[in-house]
Amino acid sequence: MGFTAPGAAYPWDALASHRERAAQHPGGVCDLSIGTPVDRTPDVVQDALRAAADAPGYPTAHGTPALRAAVAEWYARRRGVPDVDPDAVLPTVGSKELVALLPSMLGLGAGDVVVVPSAAYPTYEVGATLAGAQVLVSDDPAEWAGREEVALVWLNSPSNPTGEVLGAERMAAVVAAAREVGAVVASDECYAELPWTAPWVDDGVPCVLAPRVSGGSHAGLLSVYSLSKQSNLAGYRAGFVAGDPAIVDSLLQLRRHMGMMVPAPVQAAMVAALTDDAHVAAQRARYVARRDVLLPALREAGFAVEHSEAGLYLWARRDGADLPAGGSADAPCWTTIAWLADRGIVAGPGVFYGPAAGAHVRIALTATDERVAEAARRLTSA
Repeated sequence: MGFTAPGAAYPWDALASHRERAAQHPGGVCDLSIGTPVDRTPDVVQDALRAAADAPGYPTAHGTPALRAAVAEWYARRRGVPDVDPDAVLPTVGSKELVALLPSMLGLGAGDVVVVPSAAYPTYEVGATLAGAQVLVSDDPAEWAGREEVALVWLNSPSNPTGEVLGAERMAAVVAAAREVGAVVASDECYAELPWTAPWVDDGVPCVLAPRVSGGSHAGLLSVYSLSKQSNLAGYRAGFVAGDPAIVDSLLQLRRHMGMMVPAPVQAAMVAALTDDAHVAAQRARYVARRDVLLPALREAGFAVEHSEAGLYLWARRDGADLPAGGSADAPCWTTIAWLADRGIVAGPGVFYGPAAGAHVRIALTATDERVAEAARRLTSA
């Protein structure tokens, strides 16, 4: 599934020839492949960063009390989690490094099993492999319930790449199964502030720490988050993890030894971002508008769009692009990628997210309004 060993080739490099083909389009390329923000970092965040620029001393690995309090208050206000202990909050250098290093920092190794979703961000598998643990691809806790070797279970909701949102009951079933075998549940929730469909727009995307999922206890649970998406802070590397106080403290002690600290000006900027909901609403409106342009254009061009209930992507498959049983090295997504490249559009191949995703492409909303409109025009005139 994606990477199979540390040091393997970065999968996005395989897209290079299609990027070159798309770049030859007379109207220029419409790059909808990678979910990196293109809109401005909010003024309120930039102002906070500048105000904290005089930072001659080392920051703490645990983060400032102001930041940890802001994270805890954000969970209460935005995620339906009223009882996050600020001491059980830890800032991270973005969320990807935490995802990659978590199995190692938990002390996992040979004989341990890390459960990852069937369509998933490759770093879940990379992190398990770096630690020397085994990977089990599964979306159903019934497939691993009772297995004592299961040590870590990854949830990703809203999903990258599919945009699927897991309901509270489904998440609670995973938590219950993990607790029976003493496994940690780490929930990657980085797109939670970007829901598009009911009931998630009205009710919010469930958090693994919420009482209806956790049963009122954060034992064995970690919520992983990033401000890259909702606040256009990808360049700041601003993330955090919260949950089980004992686990968070263990991670903190390791990170102190490793010197893994979020820069002090970035921590100040994170406080500003977490305490200002207006810029998040404004950014969400931009993505809604782009989604409303791309979604009907894809359907008119013969694509089926599946899941995509939240997040920065549309999970799409062209009619007839079915995946053979067991997957295939010649995944049909590459035919779709070539079809799009001929029209000057670059998308993400589904096979990057595992063999089960090989019939799909991931189409990002992270392009300018002009490029999104141009991509829609090309799709509907194809």
